[in-house]
Amino acid sequence: EMGELRREVAEDNREKIREEFGDLLFAMVNYARFLRVDPEESLRNAVGKFKKRFAYIESALKAGGRRPADATLAEMDALWNDAKNVP
Repeated sequence: EMGELRREVAEDNREKIREEFGDLLFAMVNYARFLRVDPEESLRNAVGKFKKRFAYIESALKAGGRRPADATLAEMDALWNDAKNVP
């Protein structure tokens, strides 16, 4: 499925990209079942991690009187990596 998605991305075929992306998501859900992992729980956990890390970025920037819109991608990437080390 990933190879099919890559081909459509290379061709910039928006309709096919949506279709193949959906197929990839479906395949991942089925793989989770095979691994005996709850895919919804895994996704909720990933979203929770994202929210926590992004909140860290916002807080760190706010401490310097800035917003995410004021930061470069490199700055935000560095803060994201810092956030990974916060318990």
